[in-house]
Amino acid sequence: MKVSIIPEHCIACGLCQTYSPVFDYDDDGIVIFSQSNKRELELPHEPNIIKAVKECPTKALLLD
Repeated sequence: MKVSIIPEHCIACGLCQTYSPVFDYDDDGIVIFSQSNKRELELPHEPNIIKAVKECPTKALLLD
């Protein structure tokens, strides 16, 4: 599944990383992928990743 990050929407709440280690934060606390500097990645279809995306309060994470 494709997951996209929209850093402009991120409020640095930290919720996504609590659900999945796929997500990390830059020096300003804005979400990034932990293993890539891309804004879009193909990730495994895992419940914890899906939950992280769905629970993002600002929709800074998207599933395609």
